[in-house]
Amino acid sequence: MKKKASTYIQIPLVLILILQLTFNEAIRAQDNSSSSGMSIRSSQFNTLVWSDEFEGIGAVDSEKWHHQTQLPPGGSWWGGLIQHYTNREDNAYLKNGYLNLVAKKEFFDDQGEIKQYTSARLNSKFAFTYGLVEVRAKMPAGIGTWPAIWMLNKNINEDGAYWDNEGFGTVNWPKCGEIDILEHWGKNQNYVSSALHNASSYGYKVKNAGGQKIEKASNKFHTYTLEWTKDKMVFAVDGVQHFQYKPSIKNSDTWPYASDYYMILNIAIEPDIDPAFVESPMVIDYIRVYQ
Repeated sequence: MKKKASTYIQIPLVLILILQLTFNEAIRAQDNSSSSGMSIRSSQFNTLVWSDEFEGIGAVDSEKWHHQTQLPPGGSWWGGLIQHYTNREDNAYLKNGYLNLVAKKEFFDDQGEIKQYTSARLNSKFAFTYGLVEVRAKMPAGIGTWPAIWMLNKNINEDGAYWDNEGFGTVNWPKCGEIDILEHWGKNQNYVSSALHNASSYGYKVKNAGGQKIEKASNKFHTYTLEWTKDKMVFAVDGVQHFQYKPSIKNSDTWPYASDYYMILNIAIEPDIDPAFVESPMVIDYIRVYQ
């Protein structure tokens, strides 16, 4: 009888474990259910060629990502930004199937410069021409935070960047070209934008830009997409388009977008950061590239 009773007890325990796992997956699915983004079925690009699902725990995958930490000449990042980018797990780590890229208020001494904020800047070791990029993410919060998911031509001449270190850096910004899939300024909460920088339009007065208001950018996952063809670029959030770039004249000034680009993930800190800011993460569920 004792053996029979033991067998009887084990069956519901197994069921409980299965139900618990199912419940955990349901919670994560609900957290991610704000949208499914642009369906790849509606795109000419439907073959997955590269991705990071951010599984595991601890450091980011060094086979896929390079920590860009070297300061530009002058000791600060362009635009008067006031953070150090580090290669520490404190600023970029994997947990529960997500990448947490964290901006923090802390004194940090590096490269002969003491700064009061830290963050991370990751370069992908994968570069490509044309395709559909799909990123599901939540933005950090706080006036003065400036997160971005964007791309640079791997030919950019920028000391410390992965592809420059590999010997590809021959062209200065902005002539090399830049593709901003999304940017979010904490001073304009819930407004996300996309932009193209090139020799015809760049910097703070860039004219090739568009954006939209979304719900709870820092509290809900949204899916950000770029569809990049030889003719145009289309940017959307949760399948809702907010910017299309299709210049009537394509030359080296308007369309340096016929060669390989790599992805960058970072949170910059602007000089007007809220004094009460302590830390906030950009949380990324996945990045997928289809061709």
